[in-house]
Amino acid sequence: MKRRLAREIAVQSLYQMEMNEVSAAEAVNMLINEAAEDNETEVVIRDEEVMRSYVTEMVQGTWSHKEAIDGLLVDYLKGWQLSRLSRVDRQILRLSAYEMVFRDDVPAKVSVNEAIELSKYFGTDESGKFVNGVLGRMIQEVDSIKQKLS
Repeated sequence: MKRRLAREIAVQSLYQMEMNEVSAAEAVNMLINEAAEDNETEVVIRDEEVMRSYVTEMVQGTWSHKEAIDGLLVDYLKGWQLSRLSRVDRQILRLSAYEMVFRDDVPAKVSVNEAIELSKYFGTDESGKFVNGVLGRMIQEVDSIKQKLS
């Protein structure tokens, strides 16, 4: 399973949840089914059930910790309000914060690098720099953040 693809689907699922008020499972299923049927990008999902399970776990985890994650992000958004961010950037930041703080299977640096790449892919020309700045400040304090929230 490719985690980059899983993160892409997770970001899109979080976006769908915020826009259409659907459950994590509904959003993930819709996006994985769409990717399998349309497959305009010719991406091959080798083990669809493993991918579905992993993405659903990430999306549900991010969504269930959304309040805590948003509270954290506010501290690192210098001069910005969370509500004023683009929906895409907000979901990418949430997913990366979830991976850094609430999961132990992803090194923080990997999560930040993946978030930057996702923001370049899904966001605007400035999204990569913005996400890098926010998460770059957060990663410096990730251990103390984990201690506070555990």
